Amino acid sequence: MFGCIFIHRFLASLVLCAAYSALGLRAAEPTKPNVVLILIDDFGYEGVTADGGESYKTPVMDKLAATGVRFEQCHVQPLCTPTRVALMTGIINKRNYINFGNLDKSQKTFGNLMKANGYATCITGKWQLGRSFDLPAHFGFDEYCLWQLTRRPGRYRNPGLEINGKVHDYKNNEYGPDIVTDYALDFMTRNKDKPFFLYYPIMLTHDPYDATPDSPDYLTSTKHPKPPNLGHFPDMVAYTDKLIGKLMAKLEELHLRDNTLVLVLGDNGTGKGTPSKFKGRQVHGGKATPTVWGTHVPLIGNWPGHFASGKVNSDLIDATDILPTICAATATPVPSSLNIDG
Repeated sequence: MFGCIFIHRFLASLVLCAAYSALGLRAAEPTKPNVVLILIDDFGYEGVTADGGESYKTPVMDKLAATGVRFEQCHVQPLCTPTRVALMTGIINKRNYINFGNLDKSQKTFGNLMKANGYATCITGKWQLGRSFDLPAHFGFDEYCLWQLTRRPGRYRNPGLEINGKVHDYKNNEYGPDIVTDYALDFMTRNKDKPFFLYYPIMLTHDPYDATPDSPDYLTSTKHPKPPNLGHFPDMVAYTDKLIGKLMAKLEELHLRDNTLVLVLGDNGTGKGTPSKFKGRQVHGGKATPTVWGTHVPLIGNWPGHFASGKVNSDLIDATDILPTICAATATPVPSSLNIDG
């Protein structure tokens, strides 16, 4: 029986090849999927409406969850650097974490692996993994537009950034998250005809809870509130969601949406003490604490035609699981010598 199936498929392939030849066309080769990985800074599980949050507006993330997979139990480290190290390497902190604000140069990241598999690679947003212009390339990224690579100026209004080895300081009320998002959109546009990996560790929603360009007082506000003062935090969440929407719209415009795996998660809990309503009660952000609100973050996966639509997954997931997931989806080899934990 299996021989008959094989023969029928073989004959069908010959007919298809003949048809392409008659039309002067070549049969299309399988296309590697693109990957867009979005990491939100200081954004806990209670921040997304689809997860039960009641304080903020997240229509884009809600739609991604409704048409993809929403994970109810993703837990990471309660601070950003440990989470980022585990996320990028697929290895638990016990085995490769050295100190806060650094990634050991001996490590291989998903950037290195994806680049080795023929992907164009880019990182835009927050770095905070060591201070040197050569580090993004060392860890596998062809290009970058980053905050806190070699210094730590402001990240929001009038930011200081580093773009592909050059320092850029902005003085005309530009907004840092807009600049790095625009770079991401340009990267996808320039690489629309080849497989790409975009890692976007967005600078929002970390304190200070400053005004966004959509806040009425963006140009006049001089206050820089921090938790537990809520400040402009709701505006920042809404703006984060808006920027994710821009990435999704660009993928649609480029006709790449169906061939792009999108993952969205937080790097740790919301800023300590930040008050939010969640499923009828008030909770407080637990960043830097070993509590559920310090480690519990949203995780949404969306890939039309590949992921189930509207599925809710309650398995325990952590940051190390992302690298092998991306590599499996893109047929990217993970050397056994790395001995990853994910």
